[in-house]
Amino acid sequence: MSAFLKGFARSFAELDANRLAELDRLYSDDVVFQDPLHRVVGLPALHNYFAQLYANASDVHYDFHGYDEVGSGEGYLRWTLRFRHPRLAGGAPIEVQGCSYLRWNDRIYLHRDFFDAGALLYEHLPLFGPVIRWLKRRLA
Repeated sequence: MSAFLKGFARSFAELDANRLAELDRLYSDDVVFQDPLHRVVGLPALHNYFAQLYANASDVHYDFHGYDEVGSGEGYLRWTLRFRHPRLAGGAPIEVQGCSYLRWNDRIYLHRDFFDAGALLYEHLPLFGPVIRWLKRRLA
């Protein structure tokens, strides 16, 4: 098990709106962060991304349950994200499972998240949610 990944996951799980300065310790200045909905380049842009995330969502919590280092400075984290958003699911808790692919030297310079965007967002929108859930059931 990677000590680097475990330490990163512990620090990342402790992030909140008041601890965004911690991003400077975790990520390189030229970080590339990407998920199914966003692509962010550079540490200042990453600060803005997380500031917006924590301003709009509440009860944001990551549980990390897998750490796989696949090479020197390269690995995966498996996680479950739990959060609430006032405009999604009527403010009820939302839970999404995902995986992060990370590359690092002394800090993370590539962070790519993989998750079901429908489970995170679209299924919880008032107009799209029922349609997305129906489509997923039909395709399953």
